[in-house]
Amino acid sequence: MLHVVLYQPLRLITQTSLTSMCFKLMLSRPVAFAQIWKSWFSSHSLVGNKNIILMGPPGAGKTTVGRIVGQKLDCPVIDIDDDVLETTWNMSVSEKLQDVGNEQFLEEEGKALLKFSASGSVISLTGSNPMHSAGMQHMKKNGIVVYLDVPTTVIMSRLKSMKVDRIVGQSPGISLKDILQFRKQFYKRWYDIRVLCGGDIAAEVVAEKVLDAVKRYQNSELETFISTRSSRSARSMEEDSCKYFSDVVTEGLAPDGGLFVPERGLPEFTAGEWQSLIEATYIERAQVILERCIHPADIPASKLAEIIGTAYGENFTCSKIAPVRHLAGNQFLLELFHGPTASFKDFALQMVPHIFAYCIPRSCNYLVLVATSGDTGSAVLDGFSRLHDTDKQRIAVMNFFPEDGVSPIQKSQMIGCQKENAWSVGVKSDFDFCQTAIKQIFTNSDYTGFLTVEYGTALAAANSINWARLLPQIVYHASAYLDLVHQDIIPFGSPVDVCIPTGNFGNILAALYAKMMGIPIRKCICASNENNVLTDFVRTGVYDLRGRKLIPTFSPAVDILKSSNLERYLHLIANEDGQLVTQLYNQLENQGHFQLRKDLLEKLQQDLVAGWCSEEDCLAAIHSVYSTTGYILDTHTAVAKVVADRLQDRTCPIIISSTAHYSKCAPAILRALRIAEIKQNPLSQLHLLSSYSPLPPVHWGLLETLKKKGNEDHEVCAADMGMLMSRIETLIQNHFM
Repeated sequence: MLHVVLYQPLRLITQTSLTSMCFKLMLSRPVAFAQIWKSWFSSHSLVGNKNIILMGPPGAGKTTVGRIVGQKLDCPVIDIDDDVLETTWNMSVSEKLQDVGNEQFLEEEGKALLKFSASGSVISLTGSNPMHSAGMQHMKKNGIVVYLDVPTTVIMSRLKSMKVDRIVGQSPGISLKDILQFRKQFYKRWYDIRVLCGGDIAAEVVAEKVLDAVKRYQNSELETFISTRSSRSARSMEEDSCKYFSDVVTEGLAPDGGLFVPERGLPEFTAGEWQSLIEATYIERAQVILERCIHPADIPASKLAEIIGTAYGENFTCSKIAPVRHLAGNQFLLELFHGPTASFKDFALQMVPHIFAYCIPRSCNYLVLVATSGDTGSAVLDGFSRLHDTDKQRIAVMNFFPEDGVSPIQKSQMIGCQKENAWSVGVKSDFDFCQTAIKQIFTNSDYTGFLTVEYGTALAAANSINWARLLPQIVYHASAYLDLVHQDIIPFGSPVDVCIPTGNFGNILAALYAKMMGIPIRKCICASNENNVLTDFVRTGVYDLRGRKLIPTFSPAVDILKSSNLERYLHLIANEDGQLVTQLYNQLENQGHFQLRKDLLEKLQQDLVAGWCSEEDCLAAIHSVYSTTGYILDTHTAVAKVVADRLQDRTCPIIISSTAHYSKCAPAILRALRIAEIKQNPLSQLHLLSSYSPLPPVHWGLLETLKKKGNEDHEVCAADMGMLMSRIETLIQNHFM
């Protein structure tokens, strides 16, 4: 009898009666008891006294999957429909619904949940349980809620085969599809873990995915981060100093000067999981992808959803967030400029400030330092200025930019984005000096320690050296591919190339990460302007800064010689050999160059090809595209377009990252379009461009920023480390003290 009790979905056994039966079995059949105890202990070690609660729409397979999970864990299985509702009501669910109607049914169903309790069980909810708030709060107290996320089209097909044409809550005139979409908001409110379930996936496979997801949820200590410069032997000796996502967001740069990367790599999605996202919105795709990259112990799914909704809900001018537009032939543009500051940096920097505010301890103030070659500064300033007032009191941001190395509009925008917790400082040098200075400040333990002790303030980084900056960029590369599939341009699984204007290597690294996670990207084309150190490196394996001087160009965001995120990629292809990475970067620092081994160069060239574009060709491309299509490329996108034309083989679609709105480089655009009169005032330049009724229109957010008064007010500092550190200390005193 006990064997039946343990495996059947019984919920009425009391703790006393179960203990009594176990005691009798132990006396009469000790071997059988030992086997059952071992099985119970195995399941108990996974869930303890917690329940695994399966949630999802009708037709998601909750009952079947629940039984399989229960069998694998040797624990009780409870189906709310069969074992609770029908037992409580003494009638079938359909009879109850017909008897009381939709609204009263939901209330009666919720009351039944409130009276129910269990522990160490697998529980399959009804499709409508999540619509009763009090009932779900009661269930979550002792359970891990697992959302079986099945695409609506798949659910519709399953329900049709089951001859189900109406579900709870569906009023006359409302379609089945509409009510299924309506219910999603309730599922998203309650789950702890999401399991993606494609169309033809077997229940046995879903059950394994549920168990894997629960194991991940229970074991946050497995998702640690390491420095690109740490050796394996050093890591084994430093197990007590593990870094988690919250730590790397807060710290930015590793103590040894390296960059943080996940020790176990990024999660891989199956083809079926990616296909389940084809119909999803951008925000839904972001939620799914980032949940797999950020452990819920660092940011729970519900909080992550709130952050993503805040970042992309109202701050972007296009409802698609990152639309893909056909340009010509096999070329498509991924428009990444619809955010508030008109560049791709908004995708990370509308989100990272909220992630940062959630992850940092409340006991300390934080000053975020950032160096920019053009677009990052305004995006950081705008993002951190949108924090809640209480967070702005404890988090400030200081942006360093090359005073004479950005466009007039970019400078006006950075100055115009200054707020009560966000400031810009022009530095009389180039971007490489600004970036190197920040790295040196972070690794100066005497200085950072002094700030902490004297002012209770810690420093943090918001450049793409911060791991959290990269994750939102992975999303838009994956989403672009899924959009091409959704538009029937390609079937899922067909390859695409991507071409990305590249300076600090973060954007193209995110595309490489998307490829690792299962997006069928064939080649990543690295597009440089006349500062073409990366082009030479990809072609030869030699990274050589000797004798190179930064050349100011029409595409200032990629006017970079030291590409920080390249270090993460080298660490990846070197099989996490931190000693080799340290050796390469020490050589770069001390001798101005390094060379990859032949085997590593071959690995690199399997992923990357590279080319560069002259200033003349950049302007010519802008003019040519406008003349043939009416579309205006910005200068950075024009660089990528020129390189794509040269390097693509036209055997598959190529997605060109359009990383900024042309409004940000208006003088160059006016010159490219051969407009004779170019006024010096940035606002006048935008009004002139707008008079041509361009496609896309002039960026509204940029116009609004430039209209603000006081755009000339900002600090300017000499290229001197002591001066920069003094400015930082003064800001801390003024804001936090």
